[in-house]
Amino acid sequence: MYTLKIIPRTLHFKQPAGTSRGVYHTRQVWYLLLTDTETGQYGVGECAPLPALSCDDLPDYPRLLAEICEKTAANSYIDYEALRPYPSILFGLETSFAHLQANSLQFWDTPFSRGEQGIPINGLIWMGNFDEMYRRIEEKMKAGFRCIKVKIGAIEFERELELLAHIRHHFSAADIELRVDANGAFSPEDALRKLTQLNEFQLHSIEQPVRAGQWEVMKELCATSPFPIALDEELIGVNETEQKIQLLDTIRPQYIILKPSLHGGIQGSKEWITLAQERGIGYWVTSALESNIGLNAIAQWCATLQPEMPQGLGTGMLFTDNIDYPLHIEGDCLWFHPEEKTPDFPTYLQTI
Repeated sequence: MYTLKIIPRTLHFKQPAGTSRGVYHTRQVWYLLLTDTETGQYGVGECAPLPALSCDDLPDYPRLLAEICEKTAANSYIDYEALRPYPSILFGLETSFAHLQANSLQFWDTPFSRGEQGIPINGLIWMGNFDEMYRRIEEKMKAGFRCIKVKIGAIEFERELELLAHIRHHFSAADIELRVDANGAFSPEDALRKLTQLNEFQLHSIEQPVRAGQWEVMKELCATSPFPIALDEELIGVNETEQKIQLLDTIRPQYIILKPSLHGGIQGSKEWITLAQERGIGYWVTSALESNIGLNAIAQWCATLQPEMPQGLGTGMLFTDNIDYPLHIEGDCLWFHPEEKTPDFPTYLQTI
């Protein structure tokens, strides 16, 4: 028999996290403490819907979460089909069960979980003014990142082109892979022109050039863009298998980006991967501003996929009040060190 306790927490960013949708200063999450009443073993999960973005960012989220947790504890299993509309809740439950069943932060046995191999990641440049972004780019290049992702769409486009030109002036495409994320900032009328201008910098890809929901526009862009397009926000709220098939067959993107908290939990993300691979569509995995609890779960799962291209897993270290985890960014890789002390969950969760 299981019990599930819900622990709300407001996390604080070390520095404001800027996207084209606005700036985040704090982050509301709900931790789940799953306990096996017979053995006393426990697992901790994280539910972290993103405001005004997650399909399950609902006004009555706390009540809904409580109802689902009560039912899950009573049933002693996760009802995956019923939870398709609630990816952040599903991910929190998946994480807590994986933690409890493994009785360890090493959810699956991989070279990553054994501390033998890191996962390659991109260096993320948050939006800011020109000087802030310039400084952050310099820091990432000095830190040794070979893949840099720049969020664009917040300052003048010409200034953003200057930033990309600065990177390319110092490093060729063979030295540093450049990705950009527009978060839907381009208008359908301007998108292709801007993509053509961006192509000068030999970019790996662009995420979500126009806002989600414009399938015909995105289909045309994916067919005509001079470099690859990756879908991100486009996948949010597309939770049923038939919907996923329809989206991929209509738009035909070059890549999809998978964020378990947003895109169906781990189970739903696996389904996206299967459907994408059947169509020759690439993918990578990204965290979505979770704390280290969520980041570790995503990284442990991602490692089972044996990724070779850089993943988006560097965002767990953004908070002043995070829980300490044996996760470290070393060079351009995320490493897990199993020999380090296990986090003090009871103390951390009691201080909330």
